[in-house]
Amino acid sequence: MSDVLIRSGTVVTPEGIVSADIAVEDGRISEISPGIGGSAREEIDASGVHILPGGIDAHVHFNEPGRTDWEGFETGSRSLAAGGSTSYIEMPLNAYPPTTDAGSFDAKLALAEKSSLVDFALYGGLVPGNLADMEELAERGVAGFKAFMSTTGTIDFRPADDLTLYEGMAEAARLGLPILVHAENREMTDALAERAVGTLRTSARDYLASRPLVAELEAINRAILFAEETGCSLHIVHVSAGRGVALVAEARARGVDVSCETCAHYLVMTEEDVERLGAVAKCAPPLRPRGDVEGLWEKTFAGDVSFVTSDHSPCPPEMKVGDDFFRAWGGISGCQSLVNVMLDEGFHERGLPLERVAALVSGNVAERFRLSGKGRIEVGSDADFAMVDLDVSFTLKEEDLLYRHKVSPYIGREFRGKVARTMVRGTTVFRDGKVASEPTGRFIRSER
Repeated sequence: MSDVLIRSGTVVTPEGIVSADIAVEDGRISEISPGIGGSAREEIDASGVHILPGGIDAHVHFNEPGRTDWEGFETGSRSLAAGGSTSYIEMPLNAYPPTTDAGSFDAKLALAEKSSLVDFALYGGLVPGNLADMEELAERGVAGFKAFMSTTGTIDFRPADDLTLYEGMAEAARLGLPILVHAENREMTDALAERAVGTLRTSARDYLASRPLVAELEAINRAILFAEETGCSLHIVHVSAGRGVALVAEARARGVDVSCETCAHYLVMTEEDVERLGAVAKCAPPLRPRGDVEGLWEKTFAGDVSFVTSDHSPCPPEMKVGDDFFRAWGGISGCQSLVNVMLDEGFHERGLPLERVAALVSGNVAERFRLSGKGRIEVGSDADFAMVDLDVSFTLKEEDLLYRHKVSPYIGREFRGKVARTMVRGTTVFRDGKVASEPTGRFIRSER
């Protein structure tokens, strides 16, 4: 007898889409085939829905400990489950203290294990002065080390100067873990922001002008150079334009171990949306012109974008208001809509095959960060599923959001493809619009 038997689903596997049943035992997939015999403790009729591997959002800020009033593992993980994601990797900021040593890691892990609805991994931070802490973080199982090449939004997570970044990459190479970088030229963006604010130019358009694409491209090139010299595995987070992806693809073609992600919002919104929506759509790097959006899609179809994330970076609503756009918090709340964006804009609108959608929001993440058992529907893998009715359309409403603060630039957007059920290791955690389980999330150690 199986623990769970899912009947008559349309299953998205790495090898293609098949009509099959799925048997689950001890939280793992034990069989995938049509007409599986026998019975189970729980049987689920999946006729009419597609079964995708649960999403793995590789870039979220849940802010515990220290800034739980911004978001938390409980509300953040529930939002992920509502959107079809079954795992996530949480960033070392904007927690306080940030996750830059063993003690801060242990404190964060305890909170996540207590209240996360879905499975999770954690990044460590690379900041000036914590080079000696990287080994202990690696021993605890971090998925990689995040560094900022630009000024950060909080004073407790300092940006990495060039020497810190170079030496941190050398240490990460020794430890067998990747460095992740927020790639924007700090000197250029800080100077442009200071010039704008100093002359009372603080509109949304002024903010956009203070973070030009050239600042991102220069930082990507510099990070690649350091990685090439040190032999470090490098990942560029939230690349906002196809030209940035091209730099990564060119480096990878000559043998550099480098990958990149983009975010859902860079694929569906433009700088015009920043002016239309206001600070709810403010992020860094900023949203770009329509041509850069199309360039990102071109590189995505070419296979040069490794995966798509949400960069979910919430804050209290009062931090998103005011006349000075530079003072507003620069983060977008979007983890609940990641899978929906890729199904609607990627699959329905642009014809991206479902197998590619699954790889971009799940499989490629698990492979890049060595998350064993995650990201693929195959025998032996964890039974993590997003069951989606591709024919159902819905308009996202404020009351649908499970975030601590019901704020998102996706409110009012119509999506094609609705998550009917989300399962983590065979347990239904979200069903028919409601959370269906107590916290069941487990820590995923990155394999080294």
